[in-house]
Amino acid sequence: MTEDRPYADAEKAARRLMEHARAFEPIQDGRIYIEKLNGPLLYGDKATPAEYTAGLTFAIERGWLEPVHESGTFTRMTQAGKDLFA
Repeated sequence: MTEDRPYADAEKAARRLMEHARAFEPIQDGRIYIEKLNGPLLYGDKATPAEYTAGLTFAIERGWLEPVHESGTFTRMTQAGKDLFA
């Protein structure tokens, strides 16, 4: 009766977030607007808010993304995050 959630695994959600981050052309000083990550994952990929949060936290803990700016509006991909696609 229940279907498997593809992003229930935080690492899978984080990797998908990184794909969305890579697809976005960073703006001023390498900024990636947070809505360019959460929108595609939540609405396009149909992840839940909890899955999105777990994925974002995982990506930050792994050093793939910088912690979200105190304003809550952007993050930046680190070199480790860029290396995922090398």
